[in-house]
Amino acid sequence: MRILIVGASGLLGSELVRQSVSAGYEVTATYLTRPREVPGVDWLPLDVRRREDAVRLIGTLQPDLIVNAAYRNKDWTTTADGAAHVAIAASMAGGRLVHVSSDAVFSGTAMDYDEECVPDPVSPYGAAKAAAEVAVKAVAPGAVITRTSLIIGAGGSAHEELVHSLATGHGRGVLFTDDVRCPVHVSDLAAALLELGRSQHHGIHHVAGADAVSRYELGRLIARRDGLDVGRLPYGRRADTDLPGPLDVRLNCAMTQRRLGTRLRGAREFLT
Repeated sequence: MRILIVGASGLLGSELVRQSVSAGYEVTATYLTRPREVPGVDWLPLDVRRREDAVRLIGTLQPDLIVNAAYRNKDWTTTADGAAHVAIAASMAGGRLVHVSSDAVFSGTAMDYDEECVPDPVSPYGAAKAAAEVAVKAVAPGAVITRTSLIIGAGGSAHEELVHSLATGHGRGVLFTDDVRCPVHVSDLAAALLELGRSQHHGIHHVAGADAVSRYELGRLIARRDGLDVGRLPYGRRADTDLPGPLDVRLNCAMTQRRLGTRLRGAREFLT
């Protein structure tokens, strides 16, 4: 199988590359600023903000499967327009598309969200991700749209880096006790995305961890795993700040998990 991983130099993209190579796929990976060195993988530059570039690249490669993991937190053009450009290119080339979305599309008002819930974002990033979902569904109705949560790895994620900086006294900020998500391990997420890509399913799927934990509890779990002083982690309430975004968002993955052979572990399991 020929697979194209868009946005492959990040934490999730790198794991998708690793698992795809392991599975024996013919892998092409794209990057915006920094390619990685992976034997057997072709790395090509791609700025998804340029529709003509996405159409040209995907049209030339003719991949069987495209996984779009490209985003930029504060860049609407990359996150929303870029997703539409990849979907247009995939539709024109006839390749199957798996698009990675986020729990940020929800406000947290309902707390528990299954795949039937309608997005109601309260942050610019959430709005961009919700717009991307609309574009992908309209342009590539056969695509899989996967909403996920905080992605954790073996030290390479943003949250893990924050915990290390706070526990060692090199960082500033606090871990919120009232900001709840369902963290997922990057290897579980990548395996689920590839499995959904090989399936006949389409539409919205939720791929997150089995445990709902606060960012503070998650930080404590990471600190314990890595031998850091848990007592040095500062904590507070997000509700006491003016930061945009939802507080408590729990992705209900029951429907998706029934379709998957990949088991989506909870943070209390994969961080122990």
